[in-house]
Amino acid sequence: MSTSSADASVTKGRSLGLCGLFRNPGLYLLTLFRGKFVGRDAQGNQYFERPWTRGRTRRWVVYAGSADASKVPPEWHAWLHHLTDAPLSTPARSWQRPHRANPTGTPASYRPPGHEYQGGKRAKVSADYEAWAPDQA
Repeated sequence: MSTSSADASVTKGRSLGLCGLFRNPGLYLLTLFRGKFVGRDAQGNQYFERPWTRGRTRRWVVYAGSADASKVPPEWHAWLHHLTDAPLSTPARSWQRPHRANPTGTPASYRPPGHEYQGGKRAKVSADYEAWAPDQA
């Protein structure tokens, strides 16, 4: 192992953290010794690749925080799935919003009025159900 590759391994090891070794040792060791760092997105996710023996490169992501595939922005998603050779670098359009992970199942998810976590009550509206009573004819 050359000095520059040893320095790169130490840098990768520091950026992945010691917790990475205990959470997923196989991914940690693969990334440390075989992974070539490609880039980092705005959320802090790190992207790596490795030449594969069958002619196609293997690409993966090390998530910042919990592993959630919806954290991967579209430009990196295209790269991960071999749709592009490099991550897309087109500037954001005026109508585009910044990418955010899917909040379903988290406290940040949308809960409409009347949801159990919102108290279970909502204001009555004219289209509400009115029970039929047979004595009212």
